[in-house]
Amino acid sequence: MASPIDQFVVSPIAPLDILGIDISFTNSSLWMLISAVISVVFLSLAMRHKAMVPSRLQVCAEMLYEFLGSMVSDNVGSKGRQYFPLIFTLFTFVLMGNLLGLVPYAFTYTSHLIVTGVLALMIFFMVIGFGLYNHGLKFFSLFLPPNVPWWLVLFIIPIEIISFFVRPLTLSVRLFANMMAGHIILKVVVSFAVAAASMGAAWSVLGVFPVLINVGMMMFELLVAVIQAYVFAILSCVYLKDSVDLHH
Repeated sequence: MASPIDQFVVSPIAPLDILGIDISFTNSSLWMLISAVISVVFLSLAMRHKAMVPSRLQVCAEMLYEFLGSMVSDNVGSKGRQYFPLIFTLFTFVLMGNLLGLVPYAFTYTSHLIVTGVLALMIFFMVIGFGLYNHGLKFFSLFLPPNVPWWLVLFIIPIEIISFFVRPLTLSVRLFANMMAGHIILKVVVSFAVAAASMGAAWSVLGVFPVLINVGMMMFELLVAVIQAYVFAILSCVYLKDSVDLHH
C-alpha cells in the first residue's frame, strides 16, 4: 500500500521549463484551478437571479457574504471594509482547498507550507505596506503600546517586534500542519482496514472497525476544514487591523 506521505507529492502534469526555471503545471495547480472554477460557478449561479425570495443557493451565498462581512467589520472596523474582497477571496480559496482535499484522489494544496506560507506573507506585507501608506513612519509606533512604563520599554519593544515578524510563520504553519496531520491519520487508519481485508475473510470482520473510525474522522476533518479556513481568515483580519488602527 502507498505511503501516507505519497498523497502530498507535487507531480507535474504539463512539464515546462523556461531558462532553467520550472514552471510546470502540477497537480497542485490543477486543484487550485478547480477550486477557483467551482467557487466562481457556484457564486455566479447562486446570485444570477438576485430574487427577493432567494433560492437555497442564493441563501448560501448571502449567508457567506454576510458572515464574512460581519467578520471584517467586527475585527477590522468600518474603515476595513476595503479589505472585504481580499478576506472573502482568501476564505473561499482556503475553504475550497480544505474541502476538496477530502475528496478521494484529490490533492490538498493547503497541506503544503509553500502555499500557506505565500498567503501568510501576502497578508504580512500588506499590513506593512498599507500601514506605512496610512500612517507613515508613525506605523512603527505599533511596537510600543501606549502607557507602557519607561523601565519596560527595552523589554516590550523586542517582544512586540518578534511577535509581529513571527505572524507569517504561525499563520501558515497552523493551517498546513492541521491539514497534513489529518490526512496522514486518515490514510493510516484506512491502511488498517485494507491490511485486514487482505488477510482473509476472518480478518475482514476486524476491518470494519477502522472503517467506522475513519467515517467518524472524516466528519471531524470536515469540521476542521471549515474551522481552519475561519481561523485563517479571522487572524488575517486581526493582523490587517494594524494597518488601520495602530493601537487597539
